[in-house]
Amino acid sequence: MPDSPMLSTVRDLKASGTEANGRPFASLLIVKKLASKTASNGNLFYSVDLGDRTGSFGCTIFSDNPALDILKTGGEGAVVRIEGKIDYYQGRLSPKIARADVLSEDQLSDSSLLETLVEVAPENPVTLWAEFETFIDAIGHADLRATVRAVFDDIGANFQCAPAAVAMHHAYRHGLLEHTTHMARACRALLPLYPEVHADLAMAGILLHDTGKVIEYEGTLAIKRSRRGILQGHVVLGYQLARKAGMKTRLAPDLLERLEHIILSHQGEPEWGAAVFAATPEAVFVSMIDNLDAKMGMVQRALRQAGETDEFSERLPGLGSQLLTKKPLA
Repeated sequence: MPDSPMLSTVRDLKASGTEANGRPFASLLIVKKLASKTASNGNLFYSVDLGDRTGSFGCTIFSDNPALDILKTGGEGAVVRIEGKIDYYQGRLSPKIARADVLSEDQLSDSSLLETLVEVAPENPVTLWAEFETFIDAIGHADLRATVRAVFDDIGANFQCAPAAVAMHHAYRHGLLEHTTHMARACRALLPLYPEVHADLAMAGILLHDTGKVIEYEGTLAIKRSRRGILQGHVVLGYQLARKAGMKTRLAPDLLERLEHIILSHQGEPEWGAAVFAATPEAVFVSMIDNLDAKMGMVQRALRQAGETDEFSERLPGLGSQLLTKKPLA
């Protein structure tokens, strides 16, 4: 089944365009999200997100569709062979699913199969982690450096593999490492422009700002929020990690409070998940770099997933717009 030459990737399906509406297809995909909803007429339906390494799409499956029972049995994280017809709704790929088959454990034991399904950061994670550690070592303040190191002594292995989000930005394996390393690069480049910012404190804040996501998210094939992620969220969880490490290393109370504040405020706005507004030079600096890299991460991913003939991406929720994916004329 997995070796069928007829299987289409998500990129293939999106590249086909609306002119392919009604064309049958088969794909091997991960069930990323499966949520029951009720239509205005009272009928039950399911909103399903399916994807592979090249992208993802959402579709609607009604309760009388026999494929629904298969998907519900497999659940989120299942690998399924899907058959259906290409369809678009409001400009977005939303196929009509006719059949679904869940792959067995034996079929999933093929590592090359999983490599085609699981999206990963484009940069080598081993190289990224080696660079990440140089940012820790470059923190000049000994107690701040020891505090950061203490956190990653606890969570480093999980941090290297974790995604940075479920859907918005860097939402794939090693995405959290990629996002944080990119932020550290930006921090190093921008610090000379802002001498008011405490360099070591800002770098420590960047390296620790999203560490709570190691606890907030769980799952290998389909990422979802954990119990603690739902009840506390990554901002509070990251604050707890930093506070525990700072107390252990006896970081000066004023520096620990400022480091905690960076983590608590890095989301920028309470409506976006921040516990408080940024109220120190370092917190403002880190929050802006976080926002920059999150948005540019969405841009980079959309460009990677764009087909050769695509002019625009689908609408990116984090940008509120489609993205022009054609390169500028020379």
